[in-house]
Amino acid sequence: MKFEKKSLHFLEEYLNTSSPTGYEHKGQKVWMDYIQNFVDKIEIDHYGTCYGIINPEAPFKVVIEAHADEISWYVNYITDDGLIYVIRNGGSDQMIAPSKIVHIHGEKGIVKGVFGWPAIHTRIGNEKETTPKIDNIFIDCGATSKQEVLDMGIEVGCMITYPDEFFEMNDRYFVCRALDNRIGGFMIAEVARLLKENNIKLPFGLYITNSVQEEVGLYGADMIADTIKPNIAIVTDVTHDTTTPMIDKKKEGEQKCGAGPVVYFAPTVHHKIRELIIETAKTKNIPYQRAASSRTTGTDTDAFAHANGGTPSALISLPLRYMHTTVEMVAKEDVANVIQLIYESLININPKMNLKYH
Repeated sequence: MKFEKKSLHFLEEYLNTSSPTGYEHKGQKVWMDYIQNFVDKIEIDHYGTCYGIINPEAPFKVVIEAHADEISWYVNYITDDGLIYVIRNGGSDQMIAPSKIVHIHGEKGIVKGVFGWPAIHTRIGNEKETTPKIDNIFIDCGATSKQEVLDMGIEVGCMITYPDEFFEMNDRYFVCRALDNRIGGFMIAEVARLLKENNIKLPFGLYITNSVQEEVGLYGADMIADTIKPNIAIVTDVTHDTTTPMIDKKKEGEQKCGAGPVVYFAPTVHHKIRELIIETAKTKNIPYQRAASSRTTGTDTDAFAHANGGTPSALISLPLRYMHTTVEMVAKEDVANVIQLIYESLININPKMNLKYH
C-alpha cells in the first residue's frame, strides 16, 4: 500500500512528536501546519482541540473527528535516593514499563531515564514472581539524591513519555507508540486533502476536528461538541485486533488488521448515519467489518452523541494490535480504506436527509 511522500512525512513527524494528555500542543501544531493547506479556516479552543473548517458559513455542520492525545505518566514522588515514582496519565500499562527508556519533560528540557527492574538473577527461587504494579515501578534518571533530581529540572507533575518512533514493517504495517489515536488525526487530515485536491464541493460545513483529552474521559470532544454544535458527527478511533494471542473473541468480538474498517453498532451510534456508511462501503467496494458495544463505545462518539440534545453520530474504527504499548500496529491497507470510507461517506451526506427515527 503506497501513500504520497508528503503524507508519510507528515505522519512520521506527527507520530514522533510527543502529545500526552493535557500537553497536546506540540502535536497539534504539527497537525495544524499540515491541514491548513486544505481548509478555509482553522480554530483552536482554550484546551487545545483544533479544527479546520471547509465552508465555515454553511448552516448545516458535519464533524469528522479523531483524538490527539497519547497515554503517559506523571512524576508523583521523588525518593531521597533520587528515584522517581509515577502515576498514570490515561491508561498507561505498568506491565510494559520495566526496562523502557523514557523522556521526562522537565522544567529545563527533556531528561532521559529508564524504568528500572530487578535482574532475573535476584528473582530466581522466589515462590511468587513479582509483577510490575503502579506502586513498584520506578524511574532511574542517574541521580543519587532528590536534590540532584530537582537540579535537573524534574519536579512533581512533570510529564513522562516514551520516545519510541515510527517505522514501517514488512511493507504492510505502520508501527509506533500513540497510533491510538494520532493515526486518526492523520486519516481525517488526509480526507481533507482528498476533498481539496479532487475539488469536491460539499453542500455543508465540514469540521475536521482533532480533540484533546480523550484518554482521560472524552473531555476534549465533550467541550468541542458544545462549541461547534454539529448536525452530524463521524468519529474515527482505533479498536482491538482480536486475532492475536490471549484475547477472548467471545468477549471482544472478532476484528482483524487487514480486513477493513470496523463499523460499530452501539446505543450511541445513530442508525441512519451507520446505514449510510455501510451502504457507501458496499457501493464503493470498500471492505469493512462489524463490531458491537453493549453500552458505550468508549470513544469520542459517546461525547458527540450525547451533546446538544443528541447529535446523530457514528464510529468508524481502525483495527490495531497491542493497544497502549509502544509497538502499536495498524495495517496500511486499513488506513487507506478508512480514509476512503470517510471521504466517500461525506460525499453521500445530504443536509436535507431525514435523521429522525420513524
